[in-house]
Amino acid sequence: MASKQYKTGEKAPESGKYKVDKLVNGNNSDNTEIKLEQGEQFPPSPSENEAAYWVKTS
Repeated sequence: MASKQYKTGEKAPESGKYKVDKLVNGNNSDNTEIKLEQGEQFPPSPSENEAAYWVKTS
């Protein structure tokens, strides 16, 4: 089963670590992992500064 994706600008549904799954523009050059608290907003990709889709890692 695929992990749920969260887009830049959405709020984290729960605290934990998230990583860039892919960029909204289709590039897959970013594997950055970040830690967010519940309710924090997903940022743009840190390395590309582009909108991204994030997935929870733990």
